Amino acid sequence: MDLLNIFTMFGGLALFLYGMHILGEGLAKLSGGRMESILAKMTDSPLKGVLLGAGATAVIQSSSATTVMVVGFVNSGIMQLKQAVGIIMGANIGTTITSWILSLSGIRSDNLFVTLLKPEAFSPVLAMIGIILLMFCNSERKKDLGTILIGFAILMFGMETMSSAVEPLKNIPSFTNLFVAFSNPIVGMIAGAILTAIIQSSSASVGILQALCITGAIPYSAVLPIIAGQNIGTCITALLSSIGASTNAKRAAFIHLYFNVIGTVVFMVGFYIFHYISPFDFLEQTATPAGIAVTHSFFNIFATVILLPFSYKLVTLASISVPDKNADTAQELPSKLSALSNMDIRFLDNPPFALTQCKKTTGAMLALANESVNEALTVVLSYNKKKAAYVEDLENYIDEYETKINDYMFEIDLAPLSITDSRELSAMQQCVGNIERVADYALAIVLSARKMEKKNLEFTKETKEDLSLYRDVLLSLVKHTEEFWENPQPLIANDAFQLENELNRIEKRIIKEHKKRLKKDKYSVDMGFILSDILTGLKKVAEHSLLIMDAMQTAKAE
Repeated sequence: MDLLNIFTMFGGLALFLYGMHILGEGLAKLSGGRMESILAKMTDSPLKGVLLGAGATAVIQSSSATTVMVVGFVNSGIMQLKQAVGIIMGANIGTTITSWILSLSGIRSDNLFVTLLKPEAFSPVLAMIGIILLMFCNSERKKDLGTILIGFAILMFGMETMSSAVEPLKNIPSFTNLFVAFSNPIVGMIAGAILTAIIQSSSASVGILQALCITGAIPYSAVLPIIAGQNIGTCITALLSSIGASTNAKRAAFIHLYFNVIGTVVFMVGFYIFHYISPFDFLEQTATPAGIAVTHSFFNIFATVILLPFSYKLVTLASISVPDKNADTAQELPSKLSALSNMDIRFLDNPPFALTQCKKTTGAMLALANESVNEALTVVLSYNKKKAAYVEDLENYIDEYETKINDYMFEIDLAPLSITDSRELSAMQQCVGNIERVADYALAIVLSARKMEKKNLEFTKETKEDLSLYRDVLLSLVKHTEEFWENPQPLIANDAFQLENELNRIEKRIIKEHKKRLKKDKYSVDMGFILSDILTGLKKVAEHSLLIMDAMQTAKAE
């Protein structure tokens, strides 16, 4: 094997890893965070968790990404530790789909139909279709599909390049002897674990193994321990992700580690005991890409079937390994800020899902702002010192939401986003500012009411009745804003804009009646200024509420 072959091999490896990265990125964008949202909701049983974990991993093509996502779910409180176990197990099964796709490169036949199944036959066609979709289609989903096809073509081209480059190695005795050494279970497991820990992808390391098997120098006796080690090596990603996370998030990472370690040990011990009693002849046979895919799948399914009945025992083991700490309790967010935990930094690896979580948190911020409006209007009609202080507290909470959400959205904006997601992010940035202004005006209304209290001023019964009507209509409007946030239907927005017209009508009547009372000396000049400030605040609350709906409606319409 000369220097050119070595360069070609590393070039093929680079293309293979890059293709896998593009493929995973395209699949994640196409799913739009939906798979992750399903994972967060539908995990009420370990078996269902296994199926969902396998499905999600098959879609996003990365067990590491799924496991890191689970660590983020647990850290955010979205998912309980017991729910995480099944998903972690299922992720190991889902990742085997990659090895089956890559095994197509090992097809050997003179039959035309069978030959067309080979990647080198159809990858160029997929690449061409992908380029056409990217360059000539306006649909974001078609562009994402084009990215997936190109990523797949690059991955397969890299695989073929690696295989061609390493083929001369079959004539080098030292290379053959190397894999004879890997036939030692301990040495093979260590090699597989180190390789996977370095590239942080069991799918990629299995693909490399499949490319190397083209040399004909790799027996199944070496493949088995290497694959077993790869499952242990892939745990490094989740363990690194859990650094600085909550106690339960660290436990989720340890569940992943224990599942793979225990599953590997049980499988290897059981396999070699049976091999000792009745030797398996296939171990000395030369491995093929398809054979590696079968081995990879069988190993992961076996580990899951064996350990699934003991899933909650893994939780107990992880809890013993990572005991509770008092410091964690002290760091818990106040209940009003609990929604901030949705925005875990681990989700930033999947921008569409991070955006979904950000929108959920912004919805919680909107609910607090609307609550502050409700409390402020109550204070205006009947001053209450505690309620006034509560509105101040809410305004401080909302300021913290604004800071944290804006910081998170800045990080999302740095990631590659689809045009649709970019529009939604831009709209949310406008909405966060408007929500903060709603809370500011609610506080301003309370300060006006406090001024009235200090000066012993009070509205007449008629003014209170008008303000009470204004309150009811305004609260209906802000409620529409919340509903529109969850379900952006044009009908909801139209109803809200109709309510604005009603508010304008009530405001004009209040001002008209107020002028009459001024002439009759029923109100002082100070009272007139305070009422004007309150009405201005209420009007601004309505305006900013409508701006929130308008921003979201515009983003959906574009």
